Amino acid sequence: MSPFQLIVGLGNPGSKYESTRHNVGFMAVDNLAKKWGISGQEKSKLHGWVAQGKELVLLKPNTYMNDSGRAVQAVRHWFKIMPRHVLVIYDDLDLPFGKLRLRKSGSAGGHNGMKSIIQHLGTQEFPRLRIGIGRPEMADSAHYVLEAFSEPEKEQLSQILTQAIQVIELGIKQGLDQAMNRCNAWSLT
Repeated sequence: MSPFQLIVGLGNPGSKYESTRHNVGFMAVDNLAKKWGISGQEKSKLHGWVAQGKELVLLKPNTYMNDSGRAVQAVRHWFKIMPRHVLVIYDDLDLPFGKLRLRKSGSAGGHNGMKSIIQHLGTQEFPRLRIGIGRPEMADSAHYVLEAFSEPEKEQLSQILTQAIQVIELGIKQGLDQAMNRCNAWSLT
């Protein structure tokens, strides 16, 4: 059985946020849906965009980042998925741009979307894939995450998202430990 039954990409809905650093989780889920040839649609009662594959459900919450847990909980209940089978993909300021980290569990680490999910699920015991966006040297972090990627970053983002998808697929086929070994050793540079 796959360790992932629900894959959640975090971000903010709307074209205003579409290409921002905070929406890298949405970008990963979009790439997964495209690669796997599954389409989704907005489901108001589930508070997000939902795509259902043969054995997996993809979710992009439409609740805005700080209330992501509401959508995750709704989808989890609807499809009867245990928290340990929910993979959350999100941006991380504390990882350098181009680094990925896959963990079986952990704290929110200051990420408001993760705080909401942990609160709604009542546990930290679910896997997460953090995509490094780097921390700005001088700029305000809240402003930084809502900015678009720079042109040099955009050129490398495709490679980062491809690696993230490969890690997820490895996890599905060979398990979380194998995926973590590959993911956590990988670097863009």
